[in-house]
Amino acid sequence: QVQLVESGGGLVQPGGSLRLSCEASGSAFRINAMGWYRQAPGKQRELVAAISVEGRTAYVDSVKGRFTISRDNAKNTLSLQMNSLQPEDTAVYYCNGRSFWPLPSVGNFRSWGRGTQVTVSS
Repeated sequence: QVQLVESGGGLVQPGGSLRLSCEASGSAFRINAMGWYRQAPGKQRELVAAISVEGRTAYVDSVKGRFTISRDNAKNTLSLQMNSLQPEDTAVYYCNGRSFWPLPSVGNFRSWGRGTQVTVSS
């Protein structure tokens, strides 16, 4: 069982930046592919960015060039640097992962952390 704790969200103006963090504990060594999902009100939970233990990355088109995912395998931490934020980025952001690549584009994991709220508004 892996426990996931997300942090770093907040309120930011359009064009601003935030850095999200995720700490994984428990059986975290089993996680090869990790990623950030987000869920806006009334929408399904979608994959935003993913990274493998070797450093392979993937992004949804809407965040390419603005978001950067990274991980520290020794510390079992995952980060998401978000720049040039836009109102449509407003959502609750979650981290999750599994033992193999790729991650599903729709978040259907059985267990989730509490997430961290990101609100982009002037």
